[in-house]
Amino acid sequence: MGNEQTPKTVSTSQETVSAGAVQWTVDRIRTLRDLVTDRPVSLYAASVLRIGYGLLYLVFLLREFPHRHEIWGTSSPWTPALARQLFDQTGWNSILTLSDSRAYFELCYAMALVTSALFMLGWRTRLLSVLFAVVVISFHARAIFMTDGGDNLILLMAVYLVFTACGRRWSLDARRGRIKAARAGDTPEPVRSLSSQQLRDARSTLTTVVHNCGIFVIAAQVCFLYGSTGLYKVQGASWGNGTALHYALNLELFQPWPALSHLVDEYPVLIALACYMTVLLQVAFPFVLFGRLKYPVLSLLLCMHIGIAVLMGLPLFSGAMIVADAVFLPDRFYRLLGRLWRRTAQRIGAGSTGASPGPESPLVPAQPGPVLTTTPSSGAHPQA
Repeated sequence: MGNEQTPKTVSTSQETVSAGAVQWTVDRIRTLRDLVTDRPVSLYAASVLRIGYGLLYLVFLLREFPHRHEIWGTSSPWTPALARQLFDQTGWNSILTLSDSRAYFELCYAMALVTSALFMLGWRTRLLSVLFAVVVISFHARAIFMTDGGDNLILLMAVYLVFTACGRRWSLDARRGRIKAARAGDTPEPVRSLSSQQLRDARSTLTTVVHNCGIFVIAAQVCFLYGSTGLYKVQGASWGNGTALHYALNLELFQPWPALSHLVDEYPVLIALACYMTVLLQVAFPFVLFGRLKYPVLSLLLCMHIGIAVLMGLPLFSGAMIVADAVFLPDRFYRLLGRLWRRTAQRIGAGSTGASPGPESPLVPAQPGPVLTTTPSSGAHPQA
């Protein structure tokens, strides 16, 4: 009898394990579905990306304003006719090549400046995000042989931000929404029909899903960028022996301040440590995102990008990478920054209000009180 019941017991246990595995899989799928559809994630991070890339591109256009005709205009060696020939082969396009008129180019440049500024401020963000992407694509394609890694990253992020709700926080749109809600007060919402409510819910769910997918794609893009860059560096002999930064510091193309580059180059041990640390950070970056170790890693990457901007003269690339890293900071971090900012502003405001010395201030002598004079007829009474 014992031998006959043993297979039944084993079969029952296997069925229990299988049922548990199926239930675990179903729970994970349900959790993932809720994460994607319930609420938009990283709204503050999306706003930081909007502000960062809008500001970067605005500064970039202002910096190149004196040279705009040589880079993108009719005075460029890469003429609009050559650009259109290349577009026929690559599939790129640009609004700058629609006309060879100088006035048209100036109008496009002014539109690019205004679009970058309004996108940074978050005014009509859904429309401005599309216009900003068109501006970045057009200027990138017009002078594609003059672009670098920073331009490529800004181009990708401009396209990704179109699909995110990057105007929900820290924007003129959010301010307008708060004012509208305050004016409405306790006024009850109008009764909607069932179909209208279902359409509204479907629109909200679709917006949330598209936003979350956009944020995940941005995060995946940054992880792929760091991981692939680190793996490529591992294959290079100069990174393996710690001399890659030595050669980079001695290239005239990457010497905005030659004296500073030569000064840093005098410490070969520190340069070798910086090489190994750079490779380690970039390769390990995708694997530390789900723990607290990501905060020191992000801090070290911030220092690395600042060093690249200063020593190698690549501020646009470094700024683009620093802004991209902001997507990995949670919303509670940005809310904490907001509270600290408000407290600091309140303290500064209170300090400036109380800065004027009152009667008890040691900087002002004590003022005499009312003078008492007496008259024979009426006795003592105060007179100012």
